[in-house]
Amino acid sequence: AQLLNPGAEVSRRGLALHTTISAAKGLQDVLRTNLGPKGTIKMLVSGAGDIKLTKDGKVLLDEMQIKNPTASLIARTATAQDDICGDGTTSTVLLIGELLKQSERYLAEGLHPRVITDGFDIARAELSKWLDDQKVPRTIDRELLVSVARCSLSTKLVEHMANHLSEMLADAVLLIKRDNLPIDLHMVEIQTMEHQTDADSRLVRGLVLDHGGRHPDMPKQLTNAYILTCNVSLEYEKSDVNSGFFYKSAEEREKMVDAEREVTNEKVRKIIALKKKLCDGTDKGFVVINQKGIDPQSLDLLARAGILGLRRAKRRNMERLTLACGGVAVNAVEDLQESDLGFAGNVYEQVLGEDKFTFIEGVENPFSCTLLLKGPNKHTIIQIRDAVRDGLRAVKHTIEDNCVLRGGGALEVAASRHLRKLGDAVPGKTKLGLYAFADALLVIPKTLAENGGFDAMDCVMKLQDEHMRGNQVGLDVSTGEPMDPLATGVYDGYLVKKQMFGLSSVIAEQLLLVDEILRAGRDVSGRK
Repeated sequence: AQLLNPGAEVSRRGLALHTTISAAKGLQDVLRTNLGPKGTIKMLVSGAGDIKLTKDGKVLLDEMQIKNPTASLIARTATAQDDICGDGTTSTVLLIGELLKQSERYLAEGLHPRVITDGFDIARAELSKWLDDQKVPRTIDRELLVSVARCSLSTKLVEHMANHLSEMLADAVLLIKRDNLPIDLHMVEIQTMEHQTDADSRLVRGLVLDHGGRHPDMPKQLTNAYILTCNVSLEYEKSDVNSGFFYKSAEEREKMVDAEREVTNEKVRKIIALKKKLCDGTDKGFVVINQKGIDPQSLDLLARAGILGLRRAKRRNMERLTLACGGVAVNAVEDLQESDLGFAGNVYEQVLGEDKFTFIEGVENPFSCTLLLKGPNKHTIIQIRDAVRDGLRAVKHTIEDNCVLRGGGALEVAASRHLRKLGDAVPGKTKLGLYAFADALLVIPKTLAENGGFDAMDCVMKLQDEHMRGNQVGLDVSTGEPMDPLATGVYDGYLVKKQMFGLSSVIAEQLLLVDEILRAGRDVSGRK
């Protein structure tokens, strides 16, 4: 009896496994050339003709239209890696592809996939324990965090840009870090300006808002300014229920309109009164940043009083403002006091084409800041912004893990050697799974060597020889020779490697155990 509809596609046993492994190797070949600082760049062109230049594995996997179900599953795994750690996507894809490739040798000789997956299980559990012994305890200072950020950024950007941004990222995370509180990277605002060159990007120890004053007579620059952060409606509001004016004469209507307007005007007058009390007779300015609206009449009143008013600020910026400038975000203008206000040494507006930006700088002891990313065109800015997000998370995880690992392929070579020794001690055919895992780990140093233009086998042999002598060395991608990662400042994140080893082995196991692929969701024969 026909159990599936006649149009269903079925791949069984060897064919299913062959299809799965081929898809994994295909995706591995696409991303292989991207790995490391010497990796090449891919150009993605959308249907609308938009161009995106990137080396970032996550961006590639998100933007590419992957039809094959196996490749799609691997891509989702790698993007999950990025969501958790912010790095390691390309390495995860390479390792999954290599684990399946190494397993294929043993499967061709008749070994059952279950035996290999049992070996992978042992390897994963052992690597998890072994990684804890490989931690390099270091004082988490600015120099170390700059090196970590540089290692993350150099795999996604050109060298001079990675060097420039790495110091900005380390300073930004150290600035928002508060004792006994988790680090909230949302407190680092990433603002972009299509202006000048990428080397002009800078860290603003304050805030940059993507809008300006909405009245031509408002001041464009203020020094020693009080900042009122509020969430108060300074505009005429409609009631939540259906309501209407009922009046007998034009005079009565005018009175009602004036009475309604007076409610808003009274709020504005209270703000102006506070400004006069604090600023009259001094050189101090006054800025109102409101989450809700400010209507034209209210803007006019504020402008006459010499107050800079910004409306409809983002909710996140309200949090950032109080952390950067001090003060509190108020929800009512009654009983306003000086202690409710923040303070900034310099507030000024910059106009760029039709866009306005308001800079709030010169703040004391800020716990929020802005990374101002500049570039001559849109795709340069997008490339930098994607890299900066990953770099920030790399710095954050280093502070939280309170350790680093040796980079440049040193960890993978040491892990491969450790699993080989362990495999020698495991009885039976399960050891073949450990050997396959050990060989697969070497794909990282091999690919780093290939992308640097060196002989992969030769470089890996040199590294293995050094490890046998007890020297934990990585690959110098500029010379192709072994180097000490700790001396040269090449580090990997503990969380990145832990997730990479765990996710890669789990997905590889699941793919090896696939023995049928069914495409039978619906009758595809065209019958109604």
